Amino acid sequence: MKWLRGKARSEQTGPQIVLKVEGMHCASCGLLIDDELEEVPGVRSSRTDVRKGQSTVRLDDEGAADHAALIAAVERAGYQAVVAG
Repeated sequence: MKWLRGKARSEQTGPQIVLKVEGMHCASCGLLIDDELEEVPGVRSSRTDVRKGQSTVRLDDEGAADHAALIAAVERAGYQAVVAG
């Protein structure tokens, strides 16, 4: 698990993808999902909001992360996801 959350404020800009995530129950669920998503090539950071049931994934400037790879990362963590609207 990553202990250093809250990357630089500058990383909160740029392309993003929002995923609707099902099956989360607590903050630990969100951390597991963020850890998996941040391992996907092209992902700069991930912030999962358990209450909203979504993950906001910030991408590298190229925005090259594949939607299928992001969904697969969430599934590896044990949850289900779809790209929101």
